[in-house]
Amino acid sequence: MDYINLYTRQHENSIYELRQKGQITNKEIYIRLHMRDIAPFFLEKYSIFTKMANKRIAKPQGVEYPIWCSVSKENCLHPIEKELVYALKVPRDEIIYFDGGKWDFVLNNLYIPLDKEDKLAYQKELMGYGVSNSYELLLDRNKSIYAHLENKITHSWERIFEIDQWNPFVVQANLWQIKEEWVQHILGPGEDIFALTDMEETFPPKDLMK
Repeated sequence: MDYINLYTRQHENSIYELRQKGQITNKEIYIRLHMRDIAPFFLEKYSIFTKMANKRIAKPQGVEYPIWCSVSKENCLHPIEKELVYALKVPRDEIIYFDGGKWDFVLNNLYIPLDKEDKLAYQKELMGYGVSNSYELLLDRNKSIYAHLENKITHSWERIFEIDQWNPFVVQANLWQIKEEWVQHILGPGEDIFALTDMEETFPPKDLMK
């Protein structure tokens, strides 16, 4: 079995779930506590992501939301006060890669074009409808007006899983859970992730670069 090294920063309390249950999962309450006032917005988007990711690797029973990971030490968030970094060795078949740049399109309710030609065709289509601000197409006040475009936009969001460039600063990894046996190191504030000499570079994944 192939294994991939990943890194993720989580709240310090996550270690208790790991020790008590042998795994870490992401829950709605965690997102609400972390995001506070903007939690409803992100919960809506995370729910969309969850449904799309579930088509690629089935979400285990009891799991609510995904856990996002960095694919390289180079782009990993450092441990800070009240936040730990987990260095993981994960079976390849547990990982869903996605394009973080394209995810920004989802957050902004934008269409993800297939290529440059598709982008130009979409811009021309919007001009034909007299749309000057594509950021507002899916706002509640406009949904009924531009309902014919909503499906096109939301269906395009599946393209976040189509990686055009395997750049470690753009590509991210999704896990449904962190199992205790995957945890190689737990770093606290002040500890250097680059000091982990046993965590070799495993990005980009060989099976997807053929």
